[in-house]
Amino acid sequence: MYTLSKEHTQYIKKLKNKKRIILFFQIIIIILFLLIWQILSSKRIINTFLFSSPYNVYKCIIKLFKSNDLFKHVNITVYETITSFLISNAIGILISTILWWNNTIAKIIDPYLTIINSLPKVALGPLIIIWVGASTNSIIFMALMISSIISIINIYNAFNSTDKNFITLMKCFKASKWQIYKKVIIPSNILNIINTFKINISMSLIGVIMGELLVSKAGLGYLIMYGSQVFNIDLVITSVFILAIISYVMYYIIYYIEKKLTKNN
Repeated sequence: MYTLSKEHTQYIKKLKNKKRIILFFQIIIIILFLLIWQILSSKRIINTFLFSSPYNVYKCIIKLFKSNDLFKHVNITVYETITSFLISNAIGILISTILWWNNTIAKIIDPYLTIINSLPKVALGPLIIIWVGASTNSIIFMALMISSIISIINIYNAFNSTDKNFITLMKCFKASKWQIYKKVIIPSNILNIINTFKINISMSLIGVIMGELLVSKAGLGYLIMYGSQVFNIDLVITSVFILAIISYVMYYIIYYIEKKLTKNN
């Protein structure tokens, strides 16, 4: 049976200690932030009407929970985010594959990708409502406009950055384009694709919230809009706080998948 050397064991222990230290300070930063925020609001150094407080946020969450509105709005936002996230990444991989496969199409499309990426998506909101209708579909469409283009650009650039030596070697063995794609391009860019997924989680969530601000009658974006209209800052900040938690959980899920893939490789 293989046993680790003393130096290797110490190295692994050092890495684990470093991770614990990082996690400790990450938690401490959050606790200190909430504590200072609560002290400032309790001492009336900051105006709770404008900045709320952790205790007010807590009370708002409890109130939403008791009225059965908490999970209703969270579930809607999560559903829209996951749907747009999955579709945008599928679109990103598909179009990136087409662009990599055909260099002529890539050169034709390339300037338009830059143009589309630079368009202010919020300004197109009224048009999206007219085209798709004031419904969940328009919210998902808004999120797709924001996240899909990022996915296409990042994944396509990753495909193009694949080590040319591997491709040349495959060509020497008379491999087909499909074989090169399956055996070299995808395996070489798994982590790049996952990193794009990490970015797309936040982009999809941003797109969904923007869509909900425009047309939704439910969801966290709707709560933010409603809270700002009735000057309920507690509701606005509570919704933002819940959004931060959702974003972290979704990011961590992808990070966990990445960690498993890296460990297996």
